[in-house]
Amino acid sequence: MIRRREFISLLGGAATAWPVAARAQQAKLPTIGLLNSGTASGGAPYIVAFVQRLRELSWIEGRTVAIEYRWADGRSERYAEIAAELVRLKVDVIATSGGSAYAAKEATSSIPIVFFASQDPVAAGLVASLARPGGNVTGLSAQQADTAGKRLELLREVVRGLRRLGILVNVGDPGAMLDRREVETAARALNLEVVTSEIRRAEDITPAFDAFKGRVDALYVVAETLVNANQIRINTLAVGARLPTMHGLREWVEAGGLMSYGASFPDLYRRAAELVDKIFRGAKPADIPVDQPTKFDLVINLTTAKAIELTIPESFLLRADEVIE
Repeated sequence: MIRRREFISLLGGAATAWPVAARAQQAKLPTIGLLNSGTASGGAPYIVAFVQRLRELSWIEGRTVAIEYRWADGRSERYAEIAAELVRLKVDVIATSGGSAYAAKEATSSIPIVFFASQDPVAAGLVASLARPGGNVTGLSAQQADTAGKRLELLREVVRGLRRLGILVNVGDPGAMLDRREVETAARALNLEVVTSEIRRAEDITPAFDAFKGRVDALYVVAETLVNANQIRINTLAVGARLPTMHGLREWVEAGGLMSYGASFPDLYRRAAELVDKIFRGAKPADIPVDQPTKFDLVINLTTAKAIELTIPESFLLRADEVIE
């Protein structure tokens, strides 16, 4: 398995290795505009999976395809600005992530757009339907909200006597609000009391945890750009409060969260490269069905479990796809 440092090194090399003369030639190559909602370090494993799959499909950066990388660093106010810049550059395809897909769609109705992962692309208005997207947008569904119930069932297996669930959510993100509704519905079905802390900016995170003190037995973190950019802070506060956490992305568990269950994002990004390949070969986004995740991972961090004095049943560990120690 390639480690995060190696991913970041690969990504940095991809963006800087080509000499000036080669870059001058890139204007003649089919060009992908990568609108990344997060940070270069956090998104490196995903983007490298995307670039590697492109290479396997004969789209080699600097030779047969050019890539314009842009990072919003978790700042949603930059999405529209970056999308407009990529449109001015006349890229051939915009590949985008998270909430930035909406900005890309607003910026152009003619340049094909491929989103790496969307909570619910139909409800979000990105596509008309999964089978027939229509317009200039297609991509992959992460089914984060659809798996909310499964996450709570897994969390209840680990946290014996779970009665009160905390939810941390950025109310400014439409996809996060969709996930929140699904979590609350699943929690009611399991007879769990819910305490929700709403945030809109990074400064709201610490006060949000004050609202959980003594009131919840575990915490469900709704992933989106703002929350992901403050991953370490959230995990540190959760461990300090001895709160078991459930996440939808394995990267949270690598960074100190307790456990995650969800679609494999590197796999989604690889498959997004296949959609870009189809577009470069003449297919129209309107005719390319939105694809569903096929690979789901259960990941547990035993070091975090020990830090919060939580014992994970051996039978549960045996079911995990990965155990971090």
